[in-house]
Amino acid sequence: MSTGSMVRNDSADNSQVELIPITPKLLAMDRAAAQTAAIPPALLAYQPESYRIGAGDTLYITVWDHPELTSPAGPQQATVANGRLVRSDGTLFYPYVGTLKVAGMTIEELRKAISNKLATYIEKPQVDVSLIAYGSQRVLLQGAFVKTDPQLITAVPLTLAQALGTATINTEQADLSGLVLTRDGQQYHLDLDALNSGRNVAQDIYLKPGDRLFLPYNDRQEAYVVGEVIRPMAINFKTSDLSLTQALGRAGGLNQTTSKGKAVYVIRGVENLEQAPAKVFQLDAKSPAAFALADQFKVRPGDVVFVGPAGVTRWNRFLSQLLPLSGLISNAASANYNFDR
Repeated sequence: MSTGSMVRNDSADNSQVELIPITPKLLAMDRAAAQTAAIPPALLAYQPESYRIGAGDTLYITVWDHPELTSPAGPQQATVANGRLVRSDGTLFYPYVGTLKVAGMTIEELRKAISNKLATYIEKPQVDVSLIAYGSQRVLLQGAFVKTDPQLITAVPLTLAQALGTATINTEQADLSGLVLTRDGQQYHLDLDALNSGRNVAQDIYLKPGDRLFLPYNDRQEAYVVGEVIRPMAINFKTSDLSLTQALGRAGGLNQTTSKGKAVYVIRGVENLEQAPAKVFQLDAKSPAAFALADQFKVRPGDVVFVGPAGVTRWNRFLSQLLPLSGLISNAASANYNFDR
């Protein structure tokens, strides 16, 4: 393959493949085209409000100087035994107050509502309300986490970093570049590796009740290193940042005996060959400067890194195929001679 040539396949659609040398100019163009990873503004704009009570929460209501209301099960019982569970319909029953629709209220709003109701029976009631068990608001997690249990949102706002830390990312199987946060029917894609690369630390993202976090596995994010390398292999992408140098290094490097340094190709296909040609990037690895270029060239999932054989290697392989064939022909001729006799 010569640089700049267009190689046509044998199919009727005449799809083309473009051969492109890896040069400093190409790398500069790629860097200019690359977009810096950023958190969607809609996620940063969300700020959690005061916690609102919901079905499944357990409340502890204190009416000072009235233990019969505060601890109907007896003061010797555990606090949870005297708790008030918010029913599935969002209501709560309390003596002398009756049934209250508490779902959606803040702690302060509920305290005032109970105080106003009790004022009919108790002079200047002193009421305190606290949450002793949360159960109404949660964040769901799926994918490459060690723990995928739903995480409860409490009166203390829950951040994305805290949720990921509690769930514990499976670093061997996770694709850190593909986290998906689903909120109110909208999907937000986050590259965790890029957001926290170098000295940059991602800003806090507060999670909202009902959010879903999905961290994909990296088994479908692979690049393939084949040809004249020590260990041909498929490489999983844990992050979005994999250089050509890293790909060749994981494969053990070039086979110094059989490889041809100039023939290092990165084959990158496209979804629709009718609209755009597939690209093959060529690295001249004979030059020491080539390894600096390879360290800056980014391999993408689905790429095939191919290291071609040296001319003498191709010749040796041709001979290894030809010699058994010549022996077979010689044996056949000898057998035919003996048969004729």
